[in-house]
Amino acid sequence: MTPVARFMISAAHKSSGKTVVSSGLAAALAARGHDVAAFKKGPDYIDPMWLRLASGHPAYNLDFNTMDTAEIRSLFAEKSAGHSVSLIEANKGLFDGVAADGSDSNAALARLLATPVILVVDTGGMTRGIAPLLQGYLGFDPAVEIAGVILNKTAGARHESKLRQAVETYTGLRVLGAVAASPDMDISERHLGLTTPAETKGPGDFLDHAAVRIEQSVDVDAVLEISQNAGAFPLTPARPAATRGPHLRIGIARDAAFGFYYADDLEAFEAQGGELVPVDMLNDPVLPQIDGLFIGGGFPETQMDALADNATMRDSVRTALENGLPAYAECGGLMYLCRSLTWQGKTRPMAGFFDADTLVHDRPQGRGYVRFSPGPDALWPGGEKTMHAHEFHYASLEKVSNAAFARRVRRGHGIDGLNDALVKNNTTAGFIHLRHTAATPWVSDFLHFVAQCRATKNPAQIARGSA
Repeated sequence: MTPVARFMISAAHKSSGKTVVSSGLAAALAARGHDVAAFKKGPDYIDPMWLRLASGHPAYNLDFNTMDTAEIRSLFAEKSAGHSVSLIEANKGLFDGVAADGSDSNAALARLLATPVILVVDTGGMTRGIAPLLQGYLGFDPAVEIAGVILNKTAGARHESKLRQAVETYTGLRVLGAVAASPDMDISERHLGLTTPAETKGPGDFLDHAAVRIEQSVDVDAVLEISQNAGAFPLTPARPAATRGPHLRIGIARDAAFGFYYADDLEAFEAQGGELVPVDMLNDPVLPQIDGLFIGGGFPETQMDALADNATMRDSVRTALENGLPAYAECGGLMYLCRSLTWQGKTRPMAGFFDADTLVHDRPQGRGYVRFSPGPDALWPGGEKTMHAHEFHYASLEKVSNAAFARRVRRGHGIDGLNDALVKNNTTAGFIHLRHTAATPWVSDFLHFVAQCRATKNPAQIARGSA
């Protein structure tokens, strides 16, 4: 057993202000001198960016879809070690999840990690009605400890007073604070969710302001008390140490267009000999000297002019991949490697490596958890086992020709509802986002593939299976 001061910020439904409250709390605690470990439940890239900026440390995802319970416990224990307090931001509502029995819900994660929950309630248009809402949450699963509530987006002192009276009279829950509705406490949303820190003007200033507002509006001492009373939870064996392979320089797209990466995936690269070399697709003239390339997801559509204008980088990427440089791309990275990108009636040229065009729609084309198995054209091993991952894209591929696919989609959409991940030469690129876990060790597989490509005098032979 190990004591870890910890708490979860959850809500009744999505868009309740969890990220602002969580990031504001993390920043407020850090400003007090606490060393905060931050976590996000589920497959999310943007919220961890805000949590990382607020806490000063990488934020890690805890996801029932891609990790088993022992792996979740081990990752949480490992990344909490040495920190004074751990904060978990939930996704959607406390009891929401895909499984009908709630086994993948935020509540299930709170039970698994014996973590008290602080409920953030969007109080817009609500007064006495908050009481039956909270009564329902308290009674739905008594094994989940709801330790307090933060009233969010209150409309003034009179509104706050009515809410506090209702909570205290009918629920016995501790009201930990009330955050008044204000435009300066909102992170704007658009088609793929919250804007990222890279797209936000003065993200550090925003978090500094949020920290001050949280200190003024929330009993931070009470939050710390709740976290410190969490007690201990059962440890599981530590995750096995990674096997270090040959030193490989892996270019990684890091700019306003591409930034969707899991913190522990990037750590897995470094642990196994992969030196990550940042590449700015918007401003760098050409690729650096690298052994492989990783282009993650992001928002190439919002940066399409700058990507198109950087013709020397587009030419450099296309030429390198045509000459056999091994590469892996996800979602936004796939879009960049196609001929063109069309969004809001405007079309701009992209790298032109794949014979396909990208069209960004007004509605999602694929979202949620996916299941897939490797196809016969997959560049990496995997056998016939089913793998778990997720997708979230508004884009589709049009006019696809000469297509070979690395994945057969069992659940989800991928590229065409049946397949995902185009394969050409030594490059794989799809809409599905992978997470490096014990069940899907894609970083290890990719690095092994890159090492094979470097070792052969004709790297393109690897893709044909003749090496």
